[in-house]
Amino acid sequence: MTNSFKEFSKAKMFFVIGSNMTEAHPVAATFLKNAVQNGARLIVADPRKHRLVDFAEIHLPLRVGSDIALLNAMMNVLITEDLYDHHFVESMCEGFEELKAKVMQYPPEWSSEICGIPADLIRDAARRMASVKPVMLCYTLGITEHTCGKNNVISVANLQMLLGNLGVECAGVNPLRGQNNVQGACDMGALPNVFPGYQSVTDPAARQKFEKAWGVENLPDKVGLMIPQMMEGLVDGKVKAFYIFGENLANTEPDIHKVEHELASAEFLVCNDIFQTETTRFAHVIFPAAAWSENNGTFTNSERRVSRVRKASTPPGDAKPNWWIFKEIAKRFGHQWPSNSGRDLWDNEISVLAPSIAGIKYSRIENNGLQWPCPTEDHPGTEYLHKDGKFTRGKGLFKAVEWTPPAEVPDGNYPFVLSTGRRLYHYHTRTQTGNCIGLNDLLGEETADISKEDAELLGVAQNEMVRVKSRRGEVIVKARVTPEVPKGMVWMAFHFREGCANWLTNAAFDPETLTAEYKACAVQIEKA
Repeated sequence: MTNSFKEFSKAKMFFVIGSNMTEAHPVAATFLKNAVQNGARLIVADPRKHRLVDFAEIHLPLRVGSDIALLNAMMNVLITEDLYDHHFVESMCEGFEELKAKVMQYPPEWSSEICGIPADLIRDAARRMASVKPVMLCYTLGITEHTCGKNNVISVANLQMLLGNLGVECAGVNPLRGQNNVQGACDMGALPNVFPGYQSVTDPAARQKFEKAWGVENLPDKVGLMIPQMMEGLVDGKVKAFYIFGENLANTEPDIHKVEHELASAEFLVCNDIFQTETTRFAHVIFPAAAWSENNGTFTNSERRVSRVRKASTPPGDAKPNWWIFKEIAKRFGHQWPSNSGRDLWDNEISVLAPSIAGIKYSRIENNGLQWPCPTEDHPGTEYLHKDGKFTRGKGLFKAVEWTPPAEVPDGNYPFVLSTGRRLYHYHTRTQTGNCIGLNDLLGEETADISKEDAELLGVAQNEMVRVKSRRGEVIVKARVTPEVPKGMVWMAFHFREGCANWLTNAAFDPETLTAEYKACAVQIEKA
């Protein structure tokens, strides 16, 4: 997030796109709903009429995968009607003419044919956003989990720069992170293109610094593999060993049949987890890890805040903290790592090697933590980024992007579009929540959410069993007939193995980020 959660209570307007915050991010959603009840305005853009829509003054029910067409049309209105922030655009950005040329190709009437939103409603939404200063924009996986996910993110950034909604309080581009501490994992370099602190592996100076600190030579100077490439490498033998750390890939990756073939092909597979899962069935070695409450450490949340996590209970049996497991493996490779705790790691390694978090020491995060960038030990942390329009690269860069359809669209054989996400009572593949009896009582099975119109057309009643089938697999689940879902759409989650949406989803990926297109594939549905 460029901004902070505490700004929600002071915000004048929110634009939430591709995010069912109420179920996927209930704490953040509570902040937002409280703000709306205290006078903030809200526009929601989402194919479903989920619960957050009840708090919105406008709902933009766009078709799945049409975000860029909608956003380009809104920017067309802002430019055509001269509603954009001239000062911000002219003094703090570049690439405006390129953007303008592209969005002029997306008048609301033309874009309406793609996104399914009336042209006048598109104009109304754009005018309302321009009438308030500033506006906070929030998005989640409904934006990123597409074959055009990167371009979707660029589009929301374009919109906020055009309106001058960056570098000030109660504004910004605010992705709510999809998993606990995923921000912290990225900060620590758990990405194939950067070292800790987002220092590029292709930068010779960065490589030299880490080679010296880690006591190694010839660190790779090329970007490494992403998960889909790793898994494909298990089949063709290019990847000899695969270490899976806290991921249940056999349920979370698209097209489970394909995933299971890849995992079964592994020459050597290690799993590091707190429970046995569908994925550990394929492992040659399983390391039992301590859970988050069984170890001292830190989490970094969506707003870049590094907070202390304090041990609440002792790990059972042979379970050990993750850092301990990694350290012991390194010892077998001939490396003696000096750090013996999360505190040692932060104070002696992480903060020393990553300039953006150099000022974050354990002694400074005893209470409410600190937000990076925090370059020095007397720095208070950074509540919002790009202050006064000062971007990391200098000026903000507009980048024109074209709308592209999903990799798989409905047709005569598979006439419905399937989109996926999370439900309130469970988390991901239920590795943790599935071990909570009370949560299983609240939600014990998956459903296929369909519209009343489609249910009548199919002759399907509430809670009747239906077969949902794609080109990759099929599941039999109960139908949930709901006004949340538009005609022609089926919505499912991936919490339950038997009814997991990922038996159906398409292994199509954004060409640059390799994020899977979980939000769109073609299916058929019938009575079971």
